[in-house]
Amino acid sequence: MLSGVWRSITVWAASTVTMLALAAVLPDFRLESAGGDSVTRVAVTAAAGAGVFGLLSSLVWPLLVRLLLLVPALVLGLLVFFLNGSLLLVALRINPSGRGEAAPETAVVVAAAMSAVASATGAALAVRDDDAYRRRLYRLADRRRGRSGHRAGPATPGALFVQLDGVGHDVLRAAVDKGIMPTLASWLATRGGRGPTHRLTAWRTDWSSQTGASQLGILHGSNHDVPAFRWYEKEQREVVVCNRPTSAAELQRRAVARTGDGGLLTADGASRGNLFSGGAGQLALVLSVSARRGKENRSRSGYFAYFSDPANAVRTAMSFVADAGREVGQSALARLRKQRPRVGRGGLYPLVRAFATVVERDVVVAAVIGDMLAGRSAVYADLVAYDEVAHHSGPHSRDAEKVLHRLDRSLALLAQVAEHAPRPYRIVVLSDHGQSPGETFQGRYGLSLANLVRAGCGLPVPRRAEHTHSGAEARAAVRAALHRPVEESGEAHRPARRSEPLVLASGNLGLVSFPDVPHRMSKEEIDLRHPALLSTLANHPGIGFVLVRSEEHGGVVLGAHGAQIPVGRLADGAGPLAPFGPGAADAVRRTHAFPHAADIMVNSWYDPVEGEVLAFEEQIGSHGGLGGAQGRPFLLSPVALSDPAPDGTELVGAERLHHVFRRWLRECGGPQVPLTAGENEDERAA
Repeated sequence: MLSGVWRSITVWAASTVTMLALAAVLPDFRLESAGGDSVTRVAVTAAAGAGVFGLLSSLVWPLLVRLLLLVPALVLGLLVFFLNGSLLLVALRINPSGRGEAAPETAVVVAAAMSAVASATGAALAVRDDDAYRRRLYRLADRRRGRSGHRAGPATPGALFVQLDGVGHDVLRAAVDKGIMPTLASWLATRGGRGPTHRLTAWRTDWSSQTGASQLGILHGSNHDVPAFRWYEKEQREVVVCNRPTSAAELQRRAVARTGDGGLLTADGASRGNLFSGGAGQLALVLSVSARRGKENRSRSGYFAYFSDPANAVRTAMSFVADAGREVGQSALARLRKQRPRVGRGGLYPLVRAFATVVERDVVVAAVIGDMLAGRSAVYADLVAYDEVAHHSGPHSRDAEKVLHRLDRSLALLAQVAEHAPRPYRIVVLSDHGQSPGETFQGRYGLSLANLVRAGCGLPVPRRAEHTHSGAEARAAVRAALHRPVEESGEAHRPARRSEPLVLASGNLGLVSFPDVPHRMSKEEIDLRHPALLSTLANHPGIGFVLVRSEEHGGVVLGAHGAQIPVGRLADGAGPLAPFGPGAADAVRRTHAFPHAADIMVNSWYDPVEGEVLAFEEQIGSHGGLGGAQGRPFLLSPVALSDPAPDGTELVGAERLHHVFRRWLRECGGPQVPLTAGENEDERAA
C-alpha cells in the first residue's frame, strides 16, 4: 500500500515537472497570471493542474470512451488526443490556484506529453518494484474475475494459442538460431541440466496456404470447400473473399453446419484479432462479426478497452508514427539500392503496415493479457505484423527480422503476465502458413495472369498494366476498424461482360472461372470454346501446372509439353507435380473434389533450389498455393502437453491441428466433449 502511494506521488511529480517544462517552451501555454507570479506560485499551479488532470483522466476518461462506442476504432485513436486536450483545459479551468491557460491546439500537445510521461514513469517504477507489479496484476485479475463471475482461479491450466501470421518453420528456426527471438530460443534451449520447455514441429498446409483456409480449419475443424483466398461461386454470382466480413461470416456458418460443433473456443474461450470466432464468447477484432453495427458489436471491443487508457493511445500513436517513418525510410533505401525483386510500397501502405505492426499488435496483446488475468480457459490470438511486412519487404529481409524481434518481445510480455495469472497457462505458438519468396508473375513476364488468360481466349489485352488486389489480412483489419466494407460487392473482380473469363489471384495460385456457364466447365468444354487457352497456360514457363475437370478422367493435371495426368493417378515426385514435394498430389486431389473449385486452377512455377514462386499478386513474399516455405508453417508446443504427432507422422492440414488442439484442451482439464474420428486416431496414437 505504501509503495503504491509513493508511486502515485512520483508520477504526480513527474507530471508536474513536465507541465513546468512545457510552459517554459510553449508560447501558448501559461501557468501564471498576466502580471507574473513567483516561482513557488507557478509550481503550486503546475502541481494542482497535474493532479486535477490525473484525476480527470482516471475518472472521466473511461466514461467518455463508453459514450463513443459507435465511433470507428481508428477514429477513436485519433480522437483520444483531442479529448485528452479537452480534459487538460478543464483541469486548468477548475485548478484551485485559479491560474493557467492554454490554446486548444497547445493543450493537445501538453496533454499527450503528460500522459506519456505519467505512463512511462509508472511503468518504470512497476518494473523496478516486482512486488508492486505482482500486486497490480493480482488486483486487475481480481477485478476481472469479479466481473466475469470467476471468484477463484481454477487449478487446471488454461491454453493460450498465439498465431504469428505467415511465419514459416524455417524462418522461425533461423530467427531463433540468429538470436532474433531470444524468448523462443530460451523455451527451446537446454539449460542447467533442465530440458527445453517447448518442442518445435513443422506441419503442412492444404493447397490453399493462406489464413482463411488454415484458421477456419484450426478454429472450426473444417476448411472444406475453401479452394483459395478468393473464388467465384456461380450459383450466387459472387466472389467470396476470406477477409471480407460477410464472406468470413458465411464461411464460419458453413463450417459449423458441416461439423455440428461451435468451434475450438466454445467453452469459456476468447478470440482476438482473428478472421473467425472459433465459437468464443469473448470477441475482439474478429472479422466474421465485424460487419455487425451498433454498440453491442463486440468485434471492436478490444480497441475501446485499450484506448480507455489515454496513455495507451499516446504510446501506440508514437510507435505508429515511428513505424510509418521507418517504412518510408526502408522503402527509399530499397529503391536507392535498386533492390530486386521489389514491389510498390507507397501510397497508404506505410500506414497499413504501421497499423499491423503497432496498433493491431498492441490491442491484441492487451486483450490477451486481460483474458489471462480473467482466467479464461482458452484464448486464440492472431498477430499479423510479420505477414504484412514480409509481403512487401520479403520473408527473409532485415525489415521482417526486426518485426520478428518485436513479436518475440510481445511473447515475453505474455509469458511474464502468465506467471501472475490466477491459473497456470500452457502457451502454444504457431503459424497458419509460411511465405515463399520470388518476384511477381507480371514483373518477370510483363503481363498479368488475367491478361495471359485473355490472350489464350483470343480476347484483346489491355496495354495498361492492371494492379492486382492484395490478400494481406492487415488491410481487412484496417477497413473493419474504419467501418469500411472489404470488397463488399466484389465489383473489383468482375469482368466487363459475363461471357469473359474471371481471373482471381491467391498468392501464386490463380483461379479462372467463366461466369456465364452455371456449372464447372470441363476440359472438353473449354477446348471447344477456347481451343488455345489450356495449352497457353500449361506451356507458359511461369506456370507449374493446371488443374481442370475432365469428362473422360474426372479431372486432369496439365503440364508443359502436353503432359496430362488424371487426378486419380497423381503421385508425388512425378509429372508436373514433381518439383512441389510430398503431399502435393493429395492436396490437389482434395481441392479438385471441392464444389467451388474454379473451372481452371493454376499454380505458378516453383524453383525447388531457391524456394521461389511467382506471385500473381503484387507481393515479393507470397502464399496461397503450392511451392516452398508457404506450405510449411510451425507449431511450438509445451512439452507438458502430449506430442502433437505421437505416431511420428507428419501433421498435414489445418483440420488435423484442430483435433490436436482439442486434445490439448482436454489435457488441460477442459470440457469432455465427444471425440471425432480424427481425434480418436490421435488419442489412440497418444
